[in-house]
Amino acid sequence: MFADKARVILCSGKGGNGHVSFRREKYVPDGGPDGGDGGKGGDVIIVTDTALNTLSDYRHVHKLSAQNGEEGGKKNCHGKKGQDLILKVPEGTVIREAETGKVIMDMSGDRKRYTILTGGVGGLGNQHFATATMQAPKYAKPGGPARSIEVIFELKVIADVGLIGFPNVGKSTFLSHVTNAQPKIANYHFTTLNPILGVVNYPNVPEFVIADIPGLIEGAAEGIGLGHEFLKHIQRTKILVHLVDGASVEGRDPIADIKAINEEIGKYDGDLLKKPQIIALNKMDVIPDRKDEVIAKVKDAFKEEGYPVFAISAVTGQGLKELLYAMKEELDQFPKEPFVYESEVDPDHADLSEGSLSVYRKPDNSFVVEGTKIDKMLGYTNLDSEKGFVFFQKFLHDQGINKLLEDQGCEEGDTVWVGNMAFEYFKS
Repeated sequence: MFADKARVILCSGKGGNGHVSFRREKYVPDGGPDGGDGGKGGDVIIVTDTALNTLSDYRHVHKLSAQNGEEGGKKNCHGKKGQDLILKVPEGTVIREAETGKVIMDMSGDRKRYTILTGGVGGLGNQHFATATMQAPKYAKPGGPARSIEVIFELKVIADVGLIGFPNVGKSTFLSHVTNAQPKIANYHFTTLNPILGVVNYPNVPEFVIADIPGLIEGAAEGIGLGHEFLKHIQRTKILVHLVDGASVEGRDPIADIKAINEEIGKYDGDLLKKPQIIALNKMDVIPDRKDEVIAKVKDAFKEEGYPVFAISAVTGQGLKELLYAMKEELDQFPKEPFVYESEVDPDHADLSEGSLSVYRKPDNSFVVEGTKIDKMLGYTNLDSEKGFVFFQKFLHDQGINKLLEDQGCEEGDTVWVGNMAFEYFKS
């Protein structure tokens, strides 16, 4: 079965603890501290892979974890960094927070790689805590905690045109004639399970992507059958093309079919009905004498919506070029970039809003920012990376720390301590 949804718990690696040790060398009876720093925990990284088209690798997986960082060692030896967990997904995969359903990241367009969880930073060895009055510190800093989150991977087909219609109206035949797709074609009275993508490959017609959205049935919006699984794929398409049995070969009414499908689409997501729609009356080679009558009847039924109507035959090729040109003309009205969902939550820093925070001035006129918020932020943030440092600056601004510092008299050039790191203050 086509696997387009998976639920899994992701965990980053814990940072390795700092080490407590002292130099023990001949003729050096009172060696100083030489405990090494712990290694950073592994990150959880999502990357797109064009060779994949399903989420089947994650269907039977409950939990995936990156490696923990190693503890620091003697003689200033740093612990080994934990191995990153790299997860490959098809392009078009939307990652959602399972609890809230909020979008974390849409792996579409230029988004090829995303670090969803950062491993805990390595703890500092006891060598960092030596002072003039405490020359033999017997403590080290533990590694930053691991992060975990339960997510839903949801694959939404990326295509310019969504081909919709009831089963057995000729969608597979149409797709096989105008694209490079090779769907199975037979007189089935049930729907295929897989959305099929094809790139238009037709003489003198510019390329674009068509997705055969598997046949919808009444009640799809309520989840009957696999309704929700199929309707979600329409969300990414720019235009919709209704392929209907214009000749009523099996007694279907094309007008009733179009209205029924639009009703299901509207129930699922009313905004989808705002997409441009085109009607393609298929099998019209069967009724050459009634062709104009049927076209006029369908146009009249949807004159208020203004849907363009085309008469085609997927078997003989009648009207296909005109229909494809109409699709391309509609697509030219849209930006070239694919539709991409905006991120709503960053799980790497989602729980930093809780906790204490304080700012005070030291006797040497430097300033200290401390509290559980700061401890958590430093435990989750790698300040050596560009992303981490940008987040650090944004955190200081969003939490009002810059204002608190200035209220205490902090000016440009003053020293500000955050954790065990000293920064020179600049007004933003």
